[in-house]
Amino acid sequence: MRISVSRVTLQEKAYHALRSAVINRRFPTGTKLVVRALSERLDLSPTPIKGALAALEREGLVTAVPHRGYFVRRISARDIEEIYALREVVDGLAARLCATLADDRVLLRLRALLARQRACIRTGDFEKYGDLDLAFHRCIRDASGNSRLVRAAEAYDGQVRLLIDASTRARTLPTSIQEHKVVAEAIGTRNASAAEAAMRRHVREAGRALRERLLRHADAQRISM
Repeated sequence: MRISVSRVTLQEKAYHALRSAVINRRFPTGTKLVVRALSERLDLSPTPIKGALAALEREGLVTAVPHRGYFVRRISARDIEEIYALREVVDGLAARLCATLADDRVLLRLRALLARQRACIRTGDFEKYGDLDLAFHRCIRDASGNSRLVRAAEAYDGQVRLLIDASTRARTLPTSIQEHKVVAEAIGTRNASAAEAAMRRHVREAGRALRERLLRHADAQRISM
């Protein structure tokens, strides 16, 4: 299997190609990412590959194991529980703060992101949909005026992005977008309490659906064994 690459620097080329492959499950969870093999697939030297893998580790998409190399991150039901419990609090607070500070530029940005997500559903571009889903949350955090909150969210964003594909299967996309719409409307009316409540409900429901899907998948595997 060869992975197509494009873009500015060699490391960026490697990063974008490998990130897309991981997110789209072309490398299943737990897969060891061997630098030499990736170099051959991408027709690049090992140096940009190593840089890209280090960037993916910082993003939470791969795990570095000392003396063994890099592996596609495996996320458990416990991981989901911890990530989404933290995400509910952080993103809920971000929505509350954003509602008190957001200007028209932020509101226009949120509406534009929702429109682009709907377009991705129509065209079936679910990788782009996932990136836009995360961009919606980041837009709200960036407008919260709290730089520490933004940095806290960076600790789980990569893992959330890895889960978004499963989340879209666990819940219908129109439901997720409608929840985003409710959050954006609460921010637009400067209703801080409603914005926080809507965001927390959205994140909580997404986490619940993911855990249920993971448990169903585990049950199905046990039955087939």
